[in-house]
Amino acid sequence: MTLLRTALLTSMGALALAACGESKTDPAKEQDVIAKVAAPAGKSWSQVVRVDGDGVVMGNPDAPIKLEEFGAFTCGHCAQFAKDSHEELKRDFVDTGRVSYKLTPFMLHPVDAISGAIVKCTGTERFFPLADATFLEHEAFIAGAQKPQPGIEAAMKLPPAERFIALAKGWGIDQFYQQRGVPAATINQCLAKVDNVSAIEKGTNAGVEKYQITGTPTFVINGQVVEGVATWGPLRDRLRTMGAR
Repeated sequence: MTLLRTALLTSMGALALAACGESKTDPAKEQDVIAKVAAPAGKSWSQVVRVDGDGVVMGNPDAPIKLEEFGAFTCGHCAQFAKDSHEELKRDFVDTGRVSYKLTPFMLHPVDAISGAIVKCTGTERFFPLADATFLEHEAFIAGAQKPQPGIEAAMKLPPAERFIALAKGWGIDQFYQQRGVPAATINQCLAKVDNVSAIEKGTNAGVEKYQITGTPTFVINGQVVEGVATWGPLRDRLRTMGAR
């Protein structure tokens, strides 16, 4: 049974955030300072965005430091990371051309699959603004999922092309994104295409298989998991130690 199917058959009451956590930091040897790289004319590197596998990347495609976050939209620690890193990560690391940043939506709860599908489906220009809104306005985002409207059980019995639209309405996810500029028709189109939802599950499974991810946020730098780092301060120090300073 797939992760998504299993999650959708479990209790829909409280959000299952037990796997959302942090641990101790892991020091690394200081490396030489990396030279800044100029962005394309008329743009900053944080405006250079592209799809990459299961996630979306901002920044210099040839950045010597490639940072990836596996983050769940329902995860409070992921939301806190976004709040703490929001401006600094772009300004001091991505926009220097030294660091690229990839966000791969991860699924802890069915809400993550639905919200991830909407955010990815809107396109590269909207991906990071909507991801930021979801994390930065975390309490508003999860409010509906914590107190779902009647009809969730009925929604579970609908055909897949209708089920996720109904769940989005029951959890208030559709309203959250409509209030942030995503038309209702776009949301419905995104969720009616079941592949958009299952893609979040596939990305989650691929991350677990490749990196043995057990919680979020999990950070990967240049293909290696950053063990014991789940908050912005230690991650910022790691990037500086690697030469982004």
